[in-house]
Amino acid sequence: MRIATIFFCVSVSVLVISTHALASPWSVGKESWTASDEKNYSEFVAALGASGCNTVDRCLKSAANPYRKSDPAGSFFDADCGKFPYLLRGYFAWKNGLPFSYASGVRSADGHGHDIRYSPNGNVVTNRRSIVSRGPDGAVDGYRALKLMQSEVDSAMYRIHPARDGVDRGLFSDFFSTHMDRESVRPGTMIYDVAGHVVVVYRVETDGRVRYFDAHPDKTVSHGVFGEKFARSRPGAGGGFKNFRSLRLVGASVGSSGYFYGGTVTAAPLSHTPGYSEEQFFGNEASAPYTDNQWRNARFQVNGRQMQWFDFVRASLAIGELKYHPVEELQNAMDSICGDIQDRVTSVQAALTSGIQNHGHPGRLPNNIYGTDGEWEEFSSPSRDARLKTSFKEIRDRIQQMVDLYHHGDASVVYDGQNIKGDLLSAYNNRAAACTIQYRRTSGDWVTLTYDDILARLFKLSFDPYHCAELRWGATSPDELASCSDSSDKLQWYRAEQRLRNQIDRPYDVNMGFSVHDLISAAAHTGVDQAPDVDLRGYLSQP
Repeated sequence: MRIATIFFCVSVSVLVISTHALASPWSVGKESWTASDEKNYSEFVAALGASGCNTVDRCLKSAANPYRKSDPAGSFFDADCGKFPYLLRGYFAWKNGLPFSYASGVRSADGHGHDIRYSPNGNVVTNRRSIVSRGPDGAVDGYRALKLMQSEVDSAMYRIHPARDGVDRGLFSDFFSTHMDRESVRPGTMIYDVAGHVVVVYRVETDGRVRYFDAHPDKTVSHGVFGEKFARSRPGAGGGFKNFRSLRLVGASVGSSGYFYGGTVTAAPLSHTPGYSEEQFFGNEASAPYTDNQWRNARFQVNGRQMQWFDFVRASLAIGELKYHPVEELQNAMDSICGDIQDRVTSVQAALTSGIQNHGHPGRLPNNIYGTDGEWEEFSSPSRDARLKTSFKEIRDRIQQMVDLYHHGDASVVYDGQNIKGDLLSAYNNRAAACTIQYRRTSGDWVTLTYDDILARLFKLSFDPYHCAELRWGATSPDELASCSDSSDKLQWYRAEQRLRNQIDRPYDVNMGFSVHDLISAAAHTGVDQAPDVDLRGYLSQP
């Protein structure tokens, strides 16, 4: 295990929430999180994720939440992707009388980057807030504490080098990089995509597939399966699988109520944190690269067999030896994609309900369309759409890979039929026919789209919230487009954004404040000319 000692000049500032008239007391009755608390937290997250809730508020008000009846009257919970894990963890700590603390401030590690959510070399913690009472009654207002936390955290808090500790100075990060096994990757584990998205694991299947749920700026919650849309990245960006550090309260007193007050919340050093590992950055072989700039050379193996990163995750988390059943793999992947499409319906409809499509189009795009703020952040969908496109490409490539492995006699692929491509095509047709969505046109009429309709117009789906419903859903026929009332200016923007729609990568570290003329002239970073091949049906239909 590598532990790097990294020093930065920062001021220690542990903040305390004062006691006031309490509507929802958070009384700390335990000095530390135990293994039992961590197990119970995993079960709490697993139940919420499995409930199928589609907004943050509905998740915490669903029957899956055993603590919902103790929430104060009129409570409302919301979060985007970066705040969602903090909300779940803080809420659980509140309801179980556990100590809690969080990074309330970070800055770029090297002073570079205008947006610390996307700082090139990661961040360092500059402030922490401990949820402790100053008075001997031993309580703070839990609901207000969570609201304060939600105003202070975002995805920048995840962007921290895995070896950067800071416990000795009280400025430790909230998370640690996990070992790849079923004990470490569990419900409640987070996956940080360095392009600016965070998801929460709620189930790990017996075959190693990782199911997650995640929140969005429009406060919706979606569900998905870990895959190639979560690319590995350099250690400094802090991506990948993370767990919250278990916390303990030190220097506290016990009041007449029997609860703790005062003191500071801290954590064990990374070197003493069970499950801490940097293998997802440097590999798990004895000759693993040691320095950060060698992370691309990482090699992964299970039982002596070298694997690509995503196969390694599956194999490490599977019970027993991982075997691929191509038909089941296809069905599971298509079901996941269908869920993503359904989630997009909710997201686009939220934008349309807001009326943003009736606003005039700004003269330029945001500085980065994948990470910004304001109404673009809340109602646009470039990141969501890029992940959807990546999922379509992943299933197309993975199925071809499995077919090739099968024909080469690879024992990891299990198929006992007579016509693998024919059976896969039949399974594809059945799943595609079962997946349909509807969207409401500007005229109020409903349009039904199938899985194959979405595939056919995948790179026509507009991520731009200022476009009409028809363009958001990639309409091309005159009949479907007839009710779109977008001006010639907006239509010009739609056509000009085609190269951005063609790309599935999400560059978060480039300036993208393009004018429509920048897009038309194909200026740098305005996308790619050719969309990737995502046509699985076309591949399966070939002899």
